[in-house]
Amino acid sequence: MSESICSAALARALRGEPWPAGLLDAVLAAPDARALFGILAEGLSDRFEPRLCDAYAGLFSEVIARVLPQFRAPELRARYERVRRVRTFSGDAAAVENVIVLSRVTLGADVAVTSLMLDAAKRRFPNARVVLAGGRKSYELFAGDPRVEHLEVSYGRRESVADRLAAGIELAQALAGVRGIVIDPDSRLTQLGLLPVCDEASYYFFESRAYGAQSSEPLGSLARRWLAETFGIPDARAFINCKGAPAVSEPKLCAVSFGVGENPAKRVADPFEPALVEALAARGFDVVVDTGPGGEEAERARRAAAGRARTWQGSFADFAGIIARSSLYVGYDSAGQHVAAACGVPLVSVFAGYPCERFLDRWRPWGPGRIEVVRADGDALAATLAAVSKIR
Repeated sequence: MSESICSAALARALRGEPWPAGLLDAVLAAPDARALFGILAEGLSDRFEPRLCDAYAGLFSEVIARVLPQFRAPELRARYERVRRVRTFSGDAAAVENVIVLSRVTLGADVAVTSLMLDAAKRRFPNARVVLAGGRKSYELFAGDPRVEHLEVSYGRRESVADRLAAGIELAQALAGVRGIVIDPDSRLTQLGLLPVCDEASYYFFESRAYGAQSSEPLGSLARRWLAETFGIPDARAFINCKGAPAVSEPKLCAVSFGVGENPAKRVADPFEPALVEALAARGFDVVVDTGPGGEEAERARRAAAGRARTWQGSFADFAGIIARSSLYVGYDSAGQHVAAACGVPLVSVFAGYPCERFLDRWRPWGPGRIEVVRADGDALAATLAAVSKIR
């Protein structure tokens, strides 16, 4: 029931119509928060339109105030209007003791966006502790960097609204009394900037859904531009630094991921996956297919690799190490493409099921290596193999 309600509400918001009466009561009565966040919050965010940021802020400030009575919706909205403005850091960078960079929760976004924030923080604040606040899996992507420390903050993606908001309250409590600044790259920990976690004067918020609204730049490029405006670092770069990851590339290693992040619309229909792996192997590549977190994704990976390639089962950080030493990466729009882009590994990214052109613009991989983006709206296999031929 909540799925249909949220879908209808999203459709109205996209048409510029007001929220239906009783929407808050209906979605907050649902046993879990998947429809509210997966359909409505992500649906508003994935269009990267300023007016939908306004719609999101209006609705979710009310959600927060309903669930957490210590907050009032008008005050949350007024604060959001202030912090969304780009503000240049003008303090003494050498005196800053702590820089807390918030995880965006999803691994791909933490490579594509958050890692630039970490890079800029290390360079702008040479004497500060630089801390990534978020989950263990995200931190593992940077655990080999001695300048990056970790503050564990868990964010559940299946729990109730109250459980999701609890992550922000936990973060605020952990930061109480910590002297320094907080950099928020549009994190789910703060519900995209709505939930206060520190003093407003110490908070720097990158509203990735609206910043550079008239451009078609990818998120990494926009994040770099924001960092130049905010902290005077014009050339921040995306990176990973996994502990124990080898730095040697292997000339015929091809890393492949068919992960879709629980969004089946990102898949290309069978027999695309096994046919692609077979074609890559026929070209002489030593293909390694990631099995992801298990379940249905792992079964698809095993079917695609059967008799044609190896599979990899392990942490994403370890698979990121495989990507980093590969000579080619091929996969759907997912975390792997951003790792490959950050590492300068030639890559082909296959986009399917994206909601609008702006989504593809924003999430396309961005980095120093050769990158080909395939739109899976025709013969996806032929287009993907043609893209491979261009860069290899």
